[in-house]
Amino acid sequence: MKIFSSAFGNFEDIPTQYTGDGQDISPPLRWQDVPEGTRSLALICDDPDAPHGTWDHWVIYNIPPTISVLAEGLEPLPEDFRSCLNSWGKNEYGGPKPPSGTHRYFFKLYALDTVFQLPEDATKIDLMKVMNSHILAEATLVGHYAYKGK
Repeated sequence: MKIFSSAFGNFEDIPTQYTGDGQDISPPLRWQDVPEGTRSLALICDDPDAPHGTWDHWVIYNIPPTISVLAEGLEPLPEDFRSCLNSWGKNEYGGPKPPSGTHRYFFKLYALDTVFQLPEDATKIDLMKVMNSHILAEATLVGHYAYKGK
């Protein structure tokens, strides 16, 4: 399984419009080679370089396996999708805006053999716990973004 963005390549800079310094909209994403038997997909975007531990920017799950593209600025989420709280305590995308230096942002896509029902206040940790034994495949796209001094 592979994940891509038409906005940036793997290990390339994330354009400002997809960050907290810009429009703060989610980047366009697409994927391919989802394994047979996949019942849902989950997407997690996080920053392991945050000063106080990994910062969760976007956590969505129950993406139907028939979907292979997420449009730029996906808001609101389609009806079947579900989201978990990000590190700001919101059920939405929050773009990069590091407090210093250059950070890495991991967009991780998971193919899962089931769908989940989680409470509205679920977090990435809650999702990871339930999906741990249901992962069929995963793919990662890494973008970089640097502190802009604002």
